Amino acid sequence: MSEQAAPRGVVLPVNIPSRSSLYAAYMSFVKGGGIFVPTNKKHALGEEVFLLLTIKDVPDRLPVQGKIIWVTPEVLQAGRIKGIGVQFADNEAGQKAQQIIEKILGRHIASDRPTHTL
Repeated sequence: MSEQAAPRGVVLPVNIPSRSSLYAAYMSFVKGGGIFVPTNKKHALGEEVFLLLTIKDVPDRLPVQGKIIWVTPEVLQAGRIKGIGVQFADNEAGQKAQQIIEKILGRHIASDRPTHTL
């Protein structure tokens, strides 16, 4: 049995209730994958966070270490949700999350529908 390192940074539970929510939040353009996390709390670029991802139709929560790579500005652009962009860590858990999400989204990753990120 391997020992797992203790989570570093803030622990953020993230619930993704549908495939369309997952599509809107997933950041396929980020190396190693990433996810948009809606939040009103203040966070800083480079801050480490520990995500507990709950994704519909995935039986177990996915624990993923990550780093904040962008923060939605206080002055929101029309239709944008306040939150943070988290890049998955380059480790086994991050790779697993990326693989599971990309399998769920399949060909929809290449869609040009708007997302929370672009």
